[in-house]
Amino acid sequence: MAGNSVKPLQIALVGNPNTGKSTLFNALTGLRQRIGNYPGITVSMKTGTVFVKDTAAYITDLPGTYSLSASAPDERIMLDYITGKIPTTSTPDLLVCVIDATNLNRNLMLASQLAELKIPMVIALSFWDSLVKRKQNIDVELLSKRLGVPVVPVIASKGEGIDNLKDAIATASENNALMQRIAWEPGIQKAFNEFTEELETADSKPNEAQVQRLIFDSYKGDELEGVSEQKQKSAIENARSSLRTLGYHPHSIEAIQHSEHLKTVLKDVDHSPHVRAYRRGEKIDKFLTHRFWGLIVFTLFMYLVFQAVYSWSAPFMDAIDAGKSYIQDVAASSLEAFPQVQSLVVNGVIEGVGAFLIFLPQIVILFFFIALLEETGYMARAAFLMDKIFSWSGLNGKSFVPLLSSFACAIPGILATRTIEDKKSRLITILIAPLMSCSARLPVYVLMIGALIEPSYGPFVAGVTLFAIHLLGLVVALPVAFFLNRKLRNAPAQPFIIEMPDYQRPKVINLFWRMFQEGKEFVVRAGTIIFAMTIVIWALLYYPHPKELAGETTEAFIESKVAAGAIESEITAQLDDESSDLARELQFAIDQAYLENSILSRFGKWVQPVFDPAGFDWRISVGILASFPARELIVSTLGVVYSLGGEVDEESSQLRDVIRKSEWSEGKRAGQPVFTIPVVFAIMVFFALCQQCGSTLAIIRSESNTGWAVFSFVYMTALAWIGAVITYQGLSLFM
Repeated sequence: MAGNSVKPLQIALVGNPNTGKSTLFNALTGLRQRIGNYPGITVSMKTGTVFVKDTAAYITDLPGTYSLSASAPDERIMLDYITGKIPTTSTPDLLVCVIDATNLNRNLMLASQLAELKIPMVIALSFWDSLVKRKQNIDVELLSKRLGVPVVPVIASKGEGIDNLKDAIATASENNALMQRIAWEPGIQKAFNEFTEELETADSKPNEAQVQRLIFDSYKGDELEGVSEQKQKSAIENARSSLRTLGYHPHSIEAIQHSEHLKTVLKDVDHSPHVRAYRRGEKIDKFLTHRFWGLIVFTLFMYLVFQAVYSWSAPFMDAIDAGKSYIQDVAASSLEAFPQVQSLVVNGVIEGVGAFLIFLPQIVILFFFIALLEETGYMARAAFLMDKIFSWSGLNGKSFVPLLSSFACAIPGILATRTIEDKKSRLITILIAPLMSCSARLPVYVLMIGALIEPSYGPFVAGVTLFAIHLLGLVVALPVAFFLNRKLRNAPAQPFIIEMPDYQRPKVINLFWRMFQEGKEFVVRAGTIIFAMTIVIWALLYYPHPKELAGETTEAFIESKVAAGAIESEITAQLDDESSDLARELQFAIDQAYLENSILSRFGKWVQPVFDPAGFDWRISVGILASFPARELIVSTLGVVYSLGGEVDEESSQLRDVIRKSEWSEGKRAGQPVFTIPVVFAIMVFFALCQQCGSTLAIIRSESNTGWAVFSFVYMTALAWIGAVITYQGLSLFM
């Protein structure tokens, strides 16, 4: 190919949202694709390899946009990419613009704007099968002649037209096929020229496309180098004043001129412009988007998704957990002679890997349903239904699915926010998603309710409590979203614009490929951070680890047994048998001694006064601190703290009994029960609102940046502390 002997052809796939762009990308690349975030960008862009005349070329699937003047930050990424403004990227050699054949006029608006960039282009007419069903007929040859670039009908879901598209890409690259540009009216062109002359310097001369974006679009202040912002603003205002003098509105004249241009281009191209075939989808839409029945159907479907993510993943998660336990047992026995290495490998490395792999089933199942919703066209209807319900808080309709998914796990819920084009709404959704009571909080709720609430008030109140504590996160999340929208990101809300695509039959390979991609990305991107955090927590719970502490604990243990009437020789004999109950009891005592001596426990005792207003003693404080990597760790931590071992779970009758009998050992509450009804509710409120998940923080960081991850941790921890204190102090007035 001409001009591509040194480097492979770089192709950019562009188009409006819901034009079948991603399906076409999959058809062109097959399994030869990867997902990556370019520097400074939080939106993933897929890049793949496509073979054009037996030569490998790279193609990048860019975010969908309706116009180069789009105000949403994510949509502007497409413009930055094709103009070479993203680090590590260069201007693409060719554009493949995907046009919905059933909406030719509207979709070509973007292509007409792209023509101003003078980059070779190919037009791919998607949904050609839908056009045929509507009994429409487009003169492809005439359209190609008018536009000056190859035009190729494709049915990407069936793989039809793909070879023709590849041939067209080769032809357009060789011939430098540029799309016919708009002929601007003389007065507008004059304003362009005057603008260029005013800004022209030795360092920077704006090209025609830059001139148009600066004049027609909202001013960004960073378009030109070597020109001061004040000078740019002055030149823009002068150009806009000239347009207004001629009777043109600067922000609407571009669309009007392109529309007139396309009328000429499309004349006699569509031979049945007034024939409108009956659409079965429109009848379905009347039901699925109905303000009442549509919500009923949507609620039922979301319940199915929620149950699938929560229940269907359970066997796979159990299998991963069992596999982790088996590997830990093997590693423990193999490294028995090296206690420190054994603890690092068993409780650090293997536990760290299992900490994020256990979420993998939930992620792949969730993205199976998200891909299903998108491929069938139902996702757009769901977003439309939920938009009004969430709009008051600054969110839009696409926030609902991620929030609902977060009730199972915040990680797949946050990943699901990628379907939200508006950067502001997406960020707010990411920040409130962890407030949904995920499955990791359930062991805490079950333990606390089972220990005190159910024995005191019965199973009905226990069930109501469990439901209410799950609902608490959602009740708090929407006001938080309202606050974040008004205060932290004080900017006009982006209009919620969504196109209702035709209903499509999903392609099974695309569904499973999406599952594989998202699962792989989670493991690669989040795994390293999660693993590192787990190792840090292990170290804080392990060190310092003086050998003499075990001996001192053993001596004290034997002395206590002798004082209770046991014979020392018999005690020693039983301790020699590692499988005996007494030997296990001693090991628990040693584990507790090391835990109390650890850095984290010392810190827990030091910060206990901070948690005192919520009624928490040092043991609960240590459990909370140990739970910041993962909430469910409080159960095993309390097991170790109370000398029951770390293998107890939330159903353990021993742990529940110890909790009921636990008393304050010092201070003004000495001799009083630690776990009371106010304390139990305060603990559950704290866990419901606190950001205690290293995995979630890692995902927030990867999907936004470090600053927002830190903010999420700080605001949720503060919110949890305030909620716990109010709960404890309030209930203590009545109990």
